[in-house]
Amino acid sequence: MALLRLSRPAPLTWISAALLSFSLCQPALAQMRRGPAGPIAAGVITLEEAQVPFFVTLPGRAVAYEEVDIRPRVGGTIAEITYESGRQVEAGTTLFRIEGDTFEVDVAAAEAEVARAEAAVSAAEGTRSRYERLQGTGVTIEDVETARVAVLQSKAELSSAQAALKLAQLNLDRTEIKSPITGVVAVPEVSTGAIVTANQSDALTTVTRLDPIYVDVEESSKRLAEVRALIDGGTLQRGDDVDVSLTLENGVQYDQKGVLESPGTRVSTSTGTFEFRIRFDNPERHIMPGQFLRVEVELGTTRAILVPQGATSRAADGTLTAFVAVEGKAEQRELTERGSYQNAWIVTEGVTAGEALIVDGLSSMRNGAEVTTVPVTISETGIVTEAAAPANGG
Repeated sequence: MALLRLSRPAPLTWISAALLSFSLCQPALAQMRRGPAGPIAAGVITLEEAQVPFFVTLPGRAVAYEEVDIRPRVGGTIAEITYESGRQVEAGTTLFRIEGDTFEVDVAAAEAEVARAEAAVSAAEGTRSRYERLQGTGVTIEDVETARVAVLQSKAELSSAQAALKLAQLNLDRTEIKSPITGVVAVPEVSTGAIVTANQSDALTTVTRLDPIYVDVEESSKRLAEVRALIDGGTLQRGDDVDVSLTLENGVQYDQKGVLESPGTRVSTSTGTFEFRIRFDNPERHIMPGQFLRVEVELGTTRAILVPQGATSRAADGTLTAFVAVEGKAEQRELTERGSYQNAWIVTEGVTAGEALIVDGLSSMRNGAEVTTVPVTISETGIVTEAAAPANGG
């Protein structure tokens, strides 16, 4: 019978030697992966101070230039709807017709009453003239005075009849319901055959003028006070005109400039803001009432430094920072900005003209890191390229 032999455990000497050899190699492998330590190559541009536009960006909402609810002035049955929905109509265009038979009868009756009153005036005047000629020959002064009073009464009745005729004619004219403004007319809220009443609360339709159009914006009283302080302090130079531009909902810059129509005169007690109304031409109807838009108002110019936005970072608390190369080291600066211009921040504090702003190599940049600066240029779209060498003798 064969015996099963158990193998003996391998000696630990060669395992220990292998582990020791591997541990001794680790620093060398790590050094190979890290490579030699040295300064970080940093692309820099030289900051310059310039006179740049001072913009204020405000949210706004479009409001119709004119908008009218069309209601009947007389009651009756709608006989005809004479317009096409969504089309522009001129002021005075007939939109609805109300059956006018009853009103035509009222006009005829009023005309008859005017004719009767005119005849009464003529008769009264004839009697007065005759009495005045016969006064003292069988006609007393009292008779003459009575005849004169009868003339006045007849003329008063004629005036009343004429007013009634005018009112009847107005009511007949109002059976044609016309647009008081030029604008786009909405879908009718009634159909032919519907009975309407004079001055009812429900509108028959709405006419809206879209060209031009208003955009209402709001600005806080605090910010307005800050702008006034900048002007008074000389930091902000006011322009001759206020340049107002508009950005549509899809982010496209609108090709028409705005005009400040109505400046705010009162601060809202609930929001602490002023309300301004700006007028824009709107021939193609790109702006419709109710749209939320963004308005940029150029108030003037200010001396500041333009810092490319791609060279900055913003912390969660809103702090804006950038790196500047100072004596071979990266120095992180906190910036104070007042808006943006052409993909750059308008910086008023944190950097000065002539300093080297780091715009490339920022992925591994840290405060105090050693850097080797390389002059570069940066386009408006943020593309960095190495600066061209100066020409000989330049």
